[in-house]
Amino acid sequence: MSDDPRQAILQRAEEQRVAFVNLQFTDVLGMVKTVTIPVGELEDALDHGVWFDGSAIEGFARSVESDMYLVPDRATYTLVPWDQHEGLATARLICNIHTPDGRPFGGDPRHILNSVARQAADLGFSFHVAPELEFFLFKLDSAGRPSPLPQDNAGYFDVSTDQATLIRRQMVRALQRLGIVVEAAHHEVAAGQHEIDLRHAEAVQAADQTVTARLALKAVAQINGLYATFMPKPVAGVNGSGMHIHQSLFDLVTGQNVFADQEDPYGLSPTARHFIAGLLEHARGMCAILAPLVNSYKRLVPGFEAPVHISWGRTNRSALVRVPSITTGRYQSTRIELRCPDPSCNPYLAYAVMLAAGLDGIKRKLPLREAAEEDLFHVDPRARGLQTLPSSLGDALEAMRQDELVQQALGPIVYERFIDARQLEWASYRSFVSEWEMKRYLAIF
Repeated sequence: MSDDPRQAILQRAEEQRVAFVNLQFTDVLGMVKTVTIPVGELEDALDHGVWFDGSAIEGFARSVESDMYLVPDRATYTLVPWDQHEGLATARLICNIHTPDGRPFGGDPRHILNSVARQAADLGFSFHVAPELEFFLFKLDSAGRPSPLPQDNAGYFDVSTDQATLIRRQMVRALQRLGIVVEAAHHEVAAGQHEIDLRHAEAVQAADQTVTARLALKAVAQINGLYATFMPKPVAGVNGSGMHIHQSLFDLVTGQNVFADQEDPYGLSPTARHFIAGLLEHARGMCAILAPLVNSYKRLVPGFEAPVHISWGRTNRSALVRVPSITTGRYQSTRIELRCPDPSCNPYLAYAVMLAAGLDGIKRKLPLREAAEEDLFHVDPRARGLQTLPSSLGDALEAMRQDELVQQALGPIVYERFIDARQLEWASYRSFVSEWEMKRYLAIF
């Protein structure tokens, strides 16, 4: 294999009998987009990029500034496991988006995360995250459309009634073939609900893997005649799907976990405590990025293991930030877990605002309030002086408008276009008359 990364990709593509290459990127809302090229165009794409019309992509460019081009990240080359036919394969490259003058496009979510990661590097840190992806497997109706009928009736960690055990194994194997390390997979609390946990990785790589994992899980479900949904609350009255994010900072010189402190009661260094304080400080302002749908706020309610109050603790799963226990002596695995994100978010933007908030806590040396270890759903949070997360997408957008740090992390293009898109969604929802309202009020008033 050639030592030249470009030549190595061309050689691998030839050996793997690649016929097509998907050039992958995401829009501002986190939806995956691809431009597919024949393998004969791969060399030119690696050398010069591929032009596309950015005005057609949600939240990208307006028609007067439409021309952009995709620059493949050569480190992201891999085969697409579910897209191999007649002995020919399809490969994938994740791309950065550039403007005609050769500069990174300010509306590219991957560029946003890269920029905040560089700010962490300037402070000597590498930001690592590990997402826990929760999702539902639903059956299709007679017309082949997704229905809210769960694929099984199993519960938390069940085996005998978990009909999707083999499907989850297929999903894990697909992720492994994509170079994504899976730490665990199991059935979740609700019928038809599952979780797959990814191993921690540097933030940009982790975001690439999160986006790719969502694609892979949907593809494997489809092959099995099912539908995988990352909708946060698809079924009323049961647990919704979250995407808990485990986070840690590593020293770029020593490689040591800077969150760890063996002498601290919680095992947390002062740096970790400042980082948590930053997350709590900006929790409301970044909530629209972490929980971006109208439906997200039907998950963030009391009683379903989702956080409502802005607090932290170790044993408390109602807290917004949790400090997971670690095996004795394994201090390098010290981490914190943010529990409000859900899997509908754009991972690039979510990881960017979380990192920006944590770094703000470190820079300003924000003090961390006392941990809340009691069940906050059964105490008066006002007595503890605790704020709550926004209760609706409209409230979250307003909180985002008040948080300058979140706006700076996103940059003006992403911030403005994210706000515009989600405000339209909120306005549409507010004016819609639901079936619940008709059943509740029509025969009464």
